[in-house]
Amino acid sequence: MAADPVAGAGVASRAVLQVRAGVADPKLDLLAEEVPVGVYYDGVPFAVMMASPGDLVDFAHGFSLTERGISSGDIAAVEMREVLEGMVLDIRTTDPAAAIVSSDQARLMPGRSGCGICGNRLLEDVVRQPVAVGKGGVLAAQALELALAALQERQPLNAATGAIHAAAWCDVDGTVLQVREDVGRHNALDKLIGAMLRAGIAPTTGFALVTSRASYEMVTKAAIAGIPLLAAISAPTALAVDLAQSCGLTLVGFVRPGRHVVYSHPWRLRGRARQAGEHAS
Repeated sequence: MAADPVAGAGVASRAVLQVRAGVADPKLDLLAEEVPVGVYYDGVPFAVMMASPGDLVDFAHGFSLTERGISSGDIAAVEMREVLEGMVLDIRTTDPAAAIVSSDQARLMPGRSGCGICGNRLLEDVVRQPVAVGKGGVLAAQALELALAALQERQPLNAATGAIHAAAWCDVDGTVLQVREDVGRHNALDKLIGAMLRAGIAPTTGFALVTSRASYEMVTKAAIAGIPLLAAISAPTALAVDLAQSCGLTLVGFVRPGRHVVYSHPWRLRGRARQAGEHAS
């Protein structure tokens, strides 16, 4: 059998049998790690999320903002420890009395890596109407393509496993400034938002690009963080479009070389694309 491939945080190796043209070949394959992450606030359990084990401090900051409305300035420390079952994040706040988790707030079910709402008990906790986002910058459509091309080179976990989502923060010129990866698309976005908060990056200075579909919770998280434009390589849902329209967020889907679809507030993309059948001047 071949030598053990290099594995690290977020990547594990397992023995597999690769079959091609009827010939079985034993190999070691690289797989994405997925671990339970218990999220606590001041020692009180709030949720269990399935996530990749890297960048969990960023996740703590982003998750706290998008799920609890707790800003980084209200977080005194993030205590992280490994336990038999997975990882524990104990987020220590500056005002534990204000951040206390009630039985109605706590998620009693695990949040799966592909789901952003598992464990929420109330409808209003699931579909939240975000406040209006700021105006933000105006970018050329080419910035989307530049960011897409650059992002493909900055996903080491996905390159190794083929099973990881990424969320990137890009400036208005399409330069990728921050990238976070996770098995869950919403976790990747929370990690990116947390990284931006910790670095003091203003959300109105660029846009977010995600390697997933743009479901409603992705729009909600982006809007809560103040991100004015969210671009995705896949499709949005109807609810995501409605939420984006109502909160002033520009939502772009199916970002590909040479094409994309704008679902809301197209004024943030500079230049007017020709209509089908219209000749270039």
